[in-house]
Amino acid sequence: MKKSIYLSAAILSSLILFTSCGPTLTVTNDYDRTANFSQFHTFKIVKLEQQYQALSQFNQTRVINAVQAQMIAKGFTPSETPDLLVNITSIMKNQKELVANSYGYGGGYRPYAWGGGNMSTTVNVQNYTAGSLIIEVANASTQKLLWEGIGNQDIEAPSNNPEKAINSAVQKIMASFPPGAATK
Repeated sequence: MKKSIYLSAAILSSLILFTSCGPTLTVTNDYDRTANFSQFHTFKIVKLEQQYQALSQFNQTRVINAVQAQMIAKGFTPSETPDLLVNITSIMKNQKELVANSYGYGGGYRPYAWGGGNMSTTVNVQNYTAGSLIIEVANASTQKLLWEGIGNQDIEAPSNNPEKAINSAVQKIMASFPPGAATK
């Protein structure tokens, strides 16, 4: 009985560990520290630019809708004569990674001499897609960049729920926009 409890606990722990170790979104951002973000009230998404592999039309719409929803949630209003211009760039690029694993043991002492050990190395090539989503916010009247958020993630497989994945990524990227809003 105790063996099965320990075995079940070990399997459960392994499952939690492996499911929590998926690719994570790395977010960076920067902004113009002299800008007064409280003076801006309206926005317009000007374009979705794509490099390398293109997003599907469905995902393009999802990205635009997610960015628009975040801007509205932060108190900005869509407008044809906006204070802010929002530019979105997606970059999807196939990458290869070489992973070398060495197995075996080093030398050992034998009577009258040291002996060599057995060692082998295997090299595996792993293919993955590196994805980046860049959201830039500029002053519409000066065309000056005010804020930029970048999300990078290795994409192992298509998401089962792309709408949820895209909304989550955009929310994380835009968490610090506008600067100073979290401290109010």
